[in-house]
Amino acid sequence: MYTSETALRAFREARHAFIAGSRIDMGALAADLGVDRTSLFRWVGNRDRLLSEVLWSLAVPTLDAARRDAAGSGASRLVDVLARFTADLIEAPYFRGFLQREPARALRLLTTTDSDVQSRFVHAVTELVAAEQDSGAFDPAPLSAEELARLLVRISESFTYADLISGETPDPARARATFEYVLRPATRPTASAHAPSIGDR
Repeated sequence: MYTSETALRAFREARHAFIAGSRIDMGALAADLGVDRTSLFRWVGNRDRLLSEVLWSLAVPTLDAARRDAAGSGASRLVDVLARFTADLIEAPYFRGFLQREPARALRLLTTTDSDVQSRFVHAVTELVAAEQDSGAFDPAPLSAEELARLLVRISESFTYADLISGETPDPARARATFEYVLRPATRPTASAHAPSIGDR
């Protein structure tokens, strides 16, 4: 996040434009601030970096709200937090507008291994998993907390950006069902539980 007053001012202007559904234009932003583009780039970096900061600044309160409102503990809490967060992204008009305006850039900034947004999201989910692990309410084994977090982030992404990735309509209910499937494997009947043994035949 930016620390200087000038950079923060530029960031706030960009964030306001993004929430309003407008494309962040570096030239227009510089003009609004009464500076040249060189100064703007010096303060906030290039457009991709600025967009990444704006996107993460909106993701944080969304994730915080999901944490605050989630119920249960252990796997059920992880499911509820991630399902709420994914649903909020799917339903946010300004976020959907960005995906429609700049789909290729959105996927690059949000879902690639070079993405600051994705790395921060993985870190946040790792902390969620570790907190439930430390409380004794959940065990991610055989995966580490970070390995499981990466899988859960990929699931969230696959549903949030389903229209861009596979042409399907993003579906919060299916996202929740998938989180439950992955995090609660013990609730699924296994084939051996129903198949007769050799001795039964």
